[in-house]
Amino acid sequence: MTKKERGGKSSPEKSSFTRRVRRYAKVSTTMTGLAARLAGQKYLGFDINKPEHARQLMESLGDLKGPLLKIAQLLATIPEALPQEYVRELQKLQSHAPPMGWPFVRRRMTAELGAGWERKFRSFEKEAAAAASLGQVHRAVTPEGADVACKLQYPDMESAVVADLNQLKMILALFEQYDRTVSTSEIQKEIAARLHEELDYDLEARHMQLYGFMLKDEENVHVPEIVPDLSTDRLLTATWLEGREMMGFVKAPQEQRNRIALNLFRAWYVPLYGYGVIHGDPHLGNYSVGGNDSINLMDFGCVRVFPSRFVGGVITLYHALQQDDVDMAVAAYESWGFKDMSKQLIEVLNMWARFLYGPVLDNKVRTIGVVTKGIYGREVAHKVHQELRKIGGVKLPREFVFMDRAALGLGSVFLHLKSEVNWYKLFNELIADFDAEALDRRQKKALKKYNIPVSS
Repeated sequence: MTKKERGGKSSPEKSSFTRRVRRYAKVSTTMTGLAARLAGQKYLGFDINKPEHARQLMESLGDLKGPLLKIAQLLATIPEALPQEYVRELQKLQSHAPPMGWPFVRRRMTAELGAGWERKFRSFEKEAAAAASLGQVHRAVTPEGADVACKLQYPDMESAVVADLNQLKMILALFEQYDRTVSTSEIQKEIAARLHEELDYDLEARHMQLYGFMLKDEENVHVPEIVPDLSTDRLLTATWLEGREMMGFVKAPQEQRNRIALNLFRAWYVPLYGYGVIHGDPHLGNYSVGGNDSINLMDFGCVRVFPSRFVGGVITLYHALQQDDVDMAVAAYESWGFKDMSKQLIEVLNMWARFLYGPVLDNKVRTIGVVTKGIYGREVAHKVHQELRKIGGVKLPREFVFMDRAALGLGSVFLHLKSEVNWYKLFNELIADFDAEALDRRQKKALKKYNIPVSS
């Protein structure tokens, strides 16, 4: 669906050199300090207090709106992208950043819907219902009486993305000088591609429609419906889904927590094994719990489309671990893009895979795992990191990055809920009828229906 067909007003906001310079100025002091300290440790033998330095870095990033905050949150969930001292601090960054005030909202709404835009609503709340790194949400009511959520993008975000992605290159280059265990070039490319997509609200609207289609038969998963006439490039209006925050259920009865976990599992993985599509941002702010412990799935800016060979590789590796078949495991890793695999690298990757697949390898009711010092998988990740250093490091394929992140992110939510589920049964029900050719056909038809590009 094009902007013209949606009825919204096109409002391009191009990146400019001046805006990028302003953005560089905001973050340069923090990044320069980081560079100096890490370089001093590596080349001059200076000893830095990494936990304290990580805390200072976190506080500096927390004062900024925009992509750099989003990048920090992403890096904190990608295993071994950063040293653990920094991961622990970056995980504290919350997406609930202070919202922009009413003057910004009024200007943005006028720019997107024209003068007199308020007449297009029965009511429009001046206070933001939620605020994140790239935009904020306001609750409103249409003239027909429908409750809607209006997501407004912050100003100059395209310029901020360009500037902050360049800062990301510098940050990761510095860490690679400090520790070459993981080559981050593909991580950079994947984060860049997904960030640029998150600024495209027209694409997000189509992602929303795609998810409504893929999950139409899931009675316990709800997806908002786009309101075309009230949406543009930088304003996304969709039906409001009433629900409570996930963390409000951590002390609920065990049976209720288990139902919530089951519904969340299906919200994420039915689209993956049915269509090769995954929601790439399992952040607590992207879903809520509705009636009957159903899941409201929201925010479709970060969506990843996988080819059937990648999804098939996920299943192949599962069977390889079940059967302790090394050749089958190698075939799975190669289908994901890993290359030049030594025996030692295979053993290390299998170590990580056994951790991730552990819950679905046990045919019993169990928790998803354990948290060590606030981080899901910390001990295993640390051991994997040590072993990778011994063999000279690894280059992570792009497609692997967000798949791994989704598994860890959801695992963390299940741990917060202390859910006790037969994950083996859930997983095997989903993959029982997997057919790569059938997935290709369904995916091609669905992507064409909603004009969704294949992920780069």
